[in-house]
Amino acid sequence: MLTTLAPILDRWRFFALLASGFMLATAHAFQTFGGLAPCELCLKQRTVYWVALAISAVAMVVVRMPGGPRLREASCWLLALVFLTSVGVAGYHAGVEWKFWPGPESCSGGGTVSVAALKDLLNGAGQTMPACDKPAWVFAGVSMAGWNAVASVILAALSVASALRERGKA
Repeated sequence: MLTTLAPILDRWRFFALLASGFMLATAHAFQTFGGLAPCELCLKQRTVYWVALAISAVAMVVVRMPGGPRLREASCWLLALVFLTSVGVAGYHAGVEWKFWPGPESCSGGGTVSVAALKDLLNGAGQTMPACDKPAWVFAGVSMAGWNAVASVILAALSVASALRERGKA
């Protein structure tokens, strides 16, 4: 199976950048087109992908500089660590949704506010802020945070496989 993944593992920094961008684009699409405002933990999950995207982009440049090839393996291990962090954040959020543990008390907000919503608020209408303990979207019994945890495990595993592959090239 690893031989079929070889083209991806050999260019893992690029594919990690694409995967991170895809995950961010998907989250923003759910927000923009699906009307699902992110809660505080959703935004923290996005932050991890922004970090992975930045590390991937920088690593793609660094490994092509003089002395850079020796950092190929380290960059993959760093990406594995970032994606494992994503597993933790997403797993924590999914656990909050399943009421396994309490979420942060400040878990609210992050969506955009329209002029109409501000007028409604000024006229006494209540506003419902997204809560971390209520999944906004569920597919096949798994919330968006749960699917993010699954995707992050896969990305972490691919990062580790790429790092081990880089070690074999040294």
